[in-house]
Amino acid sequence: MKLHNYFRSSASYRVRIALNLKGLDYDYVSVHIARGDHKKPPYVALSADTLVPLLETDNERLSQSMAIIEYLDETHPEPPLLPADALGRAKVRALAQSIACDIHPLNNLRVLKYLVRELKVDDEAKNTWYRHWCREGLEAFERQLAQLPDSNFCYGETPTLADCCLVPQIFNASRFDVSFEGLPRTMRAYEACMALPAFKLAEPSACPDSE
Repeated sequence: MKLHNYFRSSASYRVRIALNLKGLDYDYVSVHIARGDHKKPPYVALSADTLVPLLETDNERLSQSMAIIEYLDETHPEPPLLPADALGRAKVRALAQSIACDIHPLNNLRVLKYLVRELKVDDEAKNTWYRHWCREGLEAFERQLAQLPDSNFCYGETPTLADCCLVPQIFNASRFDVSFEGLPRTMRAYEACMALPAFKLAEPSACPDSE
């Protein structure tokens, strides 16, 4: 397998975690999205949406981190990243999508660049935007966790798809000085994840293109 990704991309980070949890080897291919390399050849010939990550496997190309992780979970089922029961899977997907669909799209790199370049927002206003939407989303995430049985990870006692999404979001939130006060279940899950090698090895600082 070959993973086209960027060290600081949250979506890429999710897939790196999943690959590590499943013990799968892959070739790391850097696509420097901050420099715009995802919009240039040769990457545009590979990626229809010109985003990262992109996973090449079995002569196929897969995009979108959530779809890639579920593909990996179906083709390499151990250890599972989704519960065995339908209700459990729905709850884990809801947690994961709270981050991937509600928090991340408002705060990803292309949105932040648009705020600065096109709308002429200054850095402080941009950072305020990030902190507002990220904090609001994490508070909603915490409320979801509070409705679930007590556990060390987001759902149960092993990492799931939700944890694959949570850790990159907390990493990026830290970069923008988002407050984590009053998020005990969220931060407990984050700390449980970061005690595992699979999460540590996926960190941006461990990537070959880290800056």
